[in-house]
Amino acid sequence: MAALGKRKRPRALFNNSQTQNSRPNSSSNTQDDTHTAGDSNGEGFVEGSIVRITMQNFLSYNHSEVIPGPNLNMIVGPNGTGKSSIVCAICLGLAGKTAVLGRGDKVGLYVKRGCTKGFVEIELYRTGANLVIKREIHVENNQSVWTVNGRHASQKAAEEEVKALHIQVGNLCQFLPQEKVGEFAKMSKIELLEATEKSIGPPEMYEFHCKLKTFRTKEKEMENVCKNSASFLEKVTQRQERNKQDVERFYEKKRHLDMIKMLECKRPWVEYETARQELVVVKAERDKQKEKLKDLKELQGPTLRRIQAIDNQLRPIDNRMKEKSVAIKEASQRCKHKQDQLDLKNKEIEEIQHTVKLKETEEADRQKRIGNTRRMIEDLQAELRSVGAQEDVAPQIDAVNAELRRAQEERAQTDGELSDLRRDKDTQNGELMILKNKLRGLQDMMKRKEDALRGRFRDTYNALLWLRNNRQRFQGNVHEPMMLVINVKDARHAKYVESHLPQNDLRAFVFQRPEDMEVFMTEVRDHQRLRVNAVIAPPQSCAERPASRPIQSLQHYGFFSYLRELFDAPEEVMSYLCHQYRVNDIPVGTEKTKAMIETVIRESNLRILYTAEEKYTIKKSSYSNKTISSNSALRPSQFLSMTMDTEEKQLLEEKLQSAVQSLEAINVKMQALKDRVVQLDRRDHELRAQKKQLLEQKGKKRQLEQKISTKQGQVR
Repeated sequence: MAALGKRKRPRALFNNSQTQNSRPNSSSNTQDDTHTAGDSNGEGFVEGSIVRITMQNFLSYNHSEVIPGPNLNMIVGPNGTGKSSIVCAICLGLAGKTAVLGRGDKVGLYVKRGCTKGFVEIELYRTGANLVIKREIHVENNQSVWTVNGRHASQKAAEEEVKALHIQVGNLCQFLPQEKVGEFAKMSKIELLEATEKSIGPPEMYEFHCKLKTFRTKEKEMENVCKNSASFLEKVTQRQERNKQDVERFYEKKRHLDMIKMLECKRPWVEYETARQELVVVKAERDKQKEKLKDLKELQGPTLRRIQAIDNQLRPIDNRMKEKSVAIKEASQRCKHKQDQLDLKNKEIEEIQHTVKLKETEEADRQKRIGNTRRMIEDLQAELRSVGAQEDVAPQIDAVNAELRRAQEERAQTDGELSDLRRDKDTQNGELMILKNKLRGLQDMMKRKEDALRGRFRDTYNALLWLRNNRQRFQGNVHEPMMLVINVKDARHAKYVESHLPQNDLRAFVFQRPEDMEVFMTEVRDHQRLRVNAVIAPPQSCAERPASRPIQSLQHYGFFSYLRELFDAPEEVMSYLCHQYRVNDIPVGTEKTKAMIETVIRESNLRILYTAEEKYTIKKSSYSNKTISSNSALRPSQFLSMTMDTEEKQLLEEKLQSAVQSLEAINVKMQALKDRVVQLDRRDHELRAQKKQLLEQKGKKRQLEQKISTKQGQVR
């Protein structure tokens, strides 16, 4: 079955069709096997065909030998006949990994329960001499001892022998256990092609395929490089065309600049020639003007002599004028000095006049103040006479002081009560904060469950948010996904509950009414396109359905509880689980149960049970009426291990409500005392004002006498 590299794809499937060559005779757990030998002379066998499979103390077999024909392609048979055991033997006997089988990860788990060791021996057809590989499995250290053709060998040597026959146990196109059918169905066309090449093609075919993919990748890369180069060339050509005109303009500009440079070199010579010609003309004009000047000087001689004579006559007159100017300047300075002295005297006169006016004004004000002071003295004397006639206010002051003391004593007492209430309030607030933190810790547990739901089942989480915002649209009870509302009492027991319930139900919403579920599914599945699950609770509640027998009758087997007693859930959810999965009738045991599991299976008539770390399913064979059991290791809980103590939550909520009520009562008392403090402060203010008024009235006479004396002193 395992090494049919050049025949049809081998498979290990369960179905109802059988052929003569593919039906192995195998024993049950309690009887020795018989077998029908296949073609022993090698006729029809190809390299790597399985000739014989021998199993001892392996899974459900005590001892079994299977001799398949040359055309073994799949193993079929009724449930419980040991098909999976043969498939596991083929895989492990041909040096396959336990991960290929998708069952236990330890090879020791494949030894029959109660035995310390077992072995699988496989004989493979090979030209010249058949290959016999034997794998002896020891439970104690979970190790294997290998022999190849009767000689001790390592696992690596066994793998090399198997590989030489082109046997690929890890290739799903060549070896397909039942547990890997789903994984095989998920394989893409590319993965199937590669697996098929490895399975039926020569060894170099897959290598050629890989090289072909590499060459194709390089071809695409070179095409991209070529395409990019062509694009770059086109861009450079376009840029060159655009730059051609710029280059032509550049060379034309250069020619003009060379011409300008040459002309700049010629310009000094032209300027020199022009200047030289102008110089010749100017010199001729200069000589001509010299001749004219000479003639004019000869004509001006008599006139110049007359001017000189007149200058000689004017010189004494100029000297006298300068002397007169100096005398006038000195006289002006003396006049200015006298004018400054006169201005200073006028200013002193104005200041004296201003001082006189101020003195007159001050005198008028002083006389006015004296008149006002005299009138004020008369008024104060009249008021003093009226005050002298009033009664003594000392008794009234004493009465006010006594009432003030009483008000202050009551205020001090009220302040003391307020301080006591503040201390009580601080204590109560501290207790309230502790209770809130504890309750928040329990609520955070629920939030972690929601986070796990959001991370694993996003559509279910989105549907949950929609449900919380639209509960008014439903008539009956609607419960959130079971993984949120199921609360396992002890986190250690979460693995039993989670193992018993399918994931599809753990994330399912539970409805009391069918019409509510129809509304929900129409919205979230049809309109929002969310993939969610929903179930309806039974019309008649099964939540309190009794177990078929009391748990006490099973305690001598190590059972301590039924599944239902391990968790809490709303009534509709519990009713659905009891009806659908009989959680009220599934017992949970301990290591003691595992130690006596054969007795439990034989005597208890249970269909499903749990030990400390395993789940057992027991049923009767439809063909032989024999008891068939299967077990699987329990995986750690992923969702239900986050538990919340509902009794503790209820107790915390009651304490929190009581603390809030106590705090409200303290606030009411404090407010009443604060109101009383306000009243006392108001009364204290009134009494102090009254006392101040009486004291002012008592001291008013003395003040009036002092004022009169002061005013009379001011008049003098």
